[in-house]
Amino acid sequence: MSRAVPDQLTDLPYAELLSPHTGALRSDERYDTVLFDGGEHTDESAAGATFLECAFTGVALSGVKLRQARFNEVWVQAGRWVACDLSDTEWQDAAFSGGVLAGVAAHGSALRRVVFRGCKLEAVNLRAAVLRDVVFEDCLLRDVDFGEAKLTGVSFPGSTLEEVRLRGATLSKVDLRDAARLGLPDGHQGLRGAVINSTQLLELAPQFAHALGITVQDR
Repeated sequence: MSRAVPDQLTDLPYAELLSPHTGALRSDERYDTVLFDGGEHTDESAAGATFLECAFTGVALSGVKLRQARFNEVWVQAGRWVACDLSDTEWQDAAFSGGVLAGVAAHGSALRRVVFRGCKLEAVNLRAAVLRDVVFEDCLLRDVDFGEAKLTGVSFPGSTLEEVRLRGATLSKVDLRDAARLGLPDGHQGLRGAVINSTQLLELAPQFAHALGITVQDR
């Protein structure tokens, strides 16, 4: 699944409608066509908030609580989101470009038609999340946990996966063929429903053999 993602703020269809945001984030607030430009938000709460046709450019979030927030038609560029609580959030038609998500709790979240491009995801908890038509393009995924998650129509073109866990995940039409590297320490059994290429199959063969109790030994 490929989806065009605007490179510039001015390319957004709602760019001319955006109004600048000032002050702290607030829980249960409705943010409609709002521009969050630069700045840092630390230990604030926007739990239950709704973000509709909003843009985040160069925004740093640290320890921000966004549990059960909703993001629809949201564009995030060069953001740095660290130790944020994104659990049980809903994302639809959103895009992350050139940013960092580190130490983020996003378990139980629902992502539909979301694109991550040129991003770094490190220590991100996506356990029991539901991802449908999600693209990780040219990203680094390190210590990302998809345990018990449901992935449908997800692809990883040009992305590097390191210590990515899939144990207990349910995969359907998940395309790993164009991933730059597959580092799956314990989730090879969760690959049922994924598509890989022949080179990746050879790289994963020792893990498959171990899971099946097969000893491979040359005389």
